[in-house]
Amino acid sequence: MAKKLLIANRGEIACRIISSSKKLGLQTVAVYSEADANAMHVELADEAVLVGAAPARESYLRTDVILDAARHSGADLIHPGYGFLSENANFAQAVMDAGLAWVGPAPASIVDMGDKERAREIARIAGVPILPGSRRFALGQTDDLLEAAQQVGYPLLVKAAAGGGGIGMRRVDEAAQLLSVVEATQSMAGKAFGDSSVYLERYVAAARHIEVQVFGFGDGQGVHLYDRDCSVQRRFQKIIEEAPAPDVPDGVRAELYRAALALVEQQRYSGAGTVEFIYDSERQQAYFLEMNTRIQVEHPTTEMVTGVDLVAWQICHALGELTPVRQDAIALSGHSVECRLYAERPEKNFLPSPGLIETLDWPVKQEGLRVDTGVRAGDRVTPYYDPMIAKLVAHGAGRSEAIARLRQALEGLTVAGLSTNAEFLHQVLSDADFAAGGVTTGYVGDFVARRNGALRKAS
Repeated sequence: MAKKLLIANRGEIACRIISSSKKLGLQTVAVYSEADANAMHVELADEAVLVGAAPARESYLRTDVILDAARHSGADLIHPGYGFLSENANFAQAVMDAGLAWVGPAPASIVDMGDKERAREIARIAGVPILPGSRRFALGQTDDLLEAAQQVGYPLLVKAAAGGGGIGMRRVDEAAQLLSVVEATQSMAGKAFGDSSVYLERYVAAARHIEVQVFGFGDGQGVHLYDRDCSVQRRFQKIIEEAPAPDVPDGVRAELYRAALALVEQQRYSGAGTVEFIYDSERQQAYFLEMNTRIQVEHPTTEMVTGVDLVAWQICHALGELTPVRQDAIALSGHSVECRLYAERPEKNFLPSPGLIETLDWPVKQEGLRVDTGVRAGDRVTPYYDPMIAKLVAHGAGRSEAIARLRQALEGLTVAGLSTNAEFLHQVLSDADFAAGGVTTGYVGDFVARRNGALRKAS
């Protein structure tokens, strides 16, 4: 029987989901805001439903309207993509209560992993190493805050308990800064997540951000699809990712896989997920950071080195049509590197640069190169949504070949009409420190400082 899938998202990830759905023979339904009436995902889908005005809270975050769209279109299942409602347990439950298949984990897993303090405790019970941290501090609650910070140790991070993706996270170097940073983060967290509580966590100076892609079958069993390095970040947001992570000792890598699968087993996790770790490269010790209960932006790097279509796996699993896979059936082949092309101005601290895309010419298609996008020439990057234009992903027999292929792809790219980070990405991929592998999450700041210093000397 033909099935119909509604994508509760937009842009690049909506186009990506439509691609896999078509290969599986599913009909697709897009939802769109007034700002996205002529968007690529609307054009690619078999049907499209208007769900509201341009601001996300009036369209893509409207649970009731999206469920109405699913009912009226006759959709059988809903895929949330990433962002928006993808980690909203209430939405997931509402989808299931409506008799539709939810392409994602059980709502209980979303709740457990969405609460960062609760997730840390579950990880501890599962035998997963966690960083020293504090209890939760709600808005206006600062009793024993200084004592908790002293136990965690400086420098430390103040983190929104309901946050993720680097949002609601600030570093504190000394006690004199603590109260003001906690209060500011509590206020921001309340507005962004509806939960103002924060907690403290030890800051690792020589930190790398390494994550493990997992897929659980809902019965305590699951597999990993190896690891990714996402340490190249600006403002705690990833811009270059690669698989597998370079320069990681075999013993540490094995421990990452063991810990990630222990968490899958502990939750009886169902579907695609990513277990993220902070790797202290000085101590060669990995600590649990968080678990994302959705498909990740950087999932193409894993697909390139495993040959697995993760989105197809998600859909088939939601339909009860995915046969559990053995770990030894998932082979690792070569190396892949992904960069995120944004409409932004690196010279202005990576501020978004919305505007009309007057020209957009992609590099020549070739083996080992993939471009995931949701825009075309003539489209407009608006201030309403994330300003990502595309993801360029290169695969090679080894890391150096993948990097060279990605640099070449950026050289063959033409974007006009707005500012992008394309040149900055090329500079990073050409940098000797990046080429050596094993850079930390502080790399972009250091790179910008080195580059600016070189520019000042040249002038």
